[in-house]
Amino acid sequence: MAHIADAIVVACIDFRFQQYIDDWLKKTFKKYLFDRVGLAGGIFDFYSVLKQIEISNRLHQIKKVVLINHEDCGAYGQEGTFTRHKYDLEEAERKIKALFPHLDVATFYLTLKGEFQEISRTRPRFK
Repeated sequence: MAHIADAIVVACIDFRFQQYIDDWLKKTFKKYLFDRVGLAGGIFDFYSVLKQIEISNRLHQIKKVVLINHEDCGAYGQEGTFTRHKYDLEEAERKIKALFPHLDVATFYLTLKGEFQEISRTRPRFK
């Protein structure tokens, strides 16, 4: 029997953002069918993220990749400016689309107040 998920969601492990992410996921994914990955720094270690995307794609035939970085990230330290997060998210999106052209990619920057700012260029549609 196939186990099919709609997406993989990659976000940071920082406890301060989990309720915001949970609430957003409940609104965004009505069926709650997605793989969830928590890594310090979100996409900071892109190759770890890429490995998880490959596995999720192979095992669960995902259609979307959601990447969430956040304000005041300890893994990024002093380099964790909005500009740096935006650059990293855009580069991650570009690389994922090159390797997995069939996947939609959505990237977000999450503020300390719980506001999701979309960074994506491809603008996937969520159902």
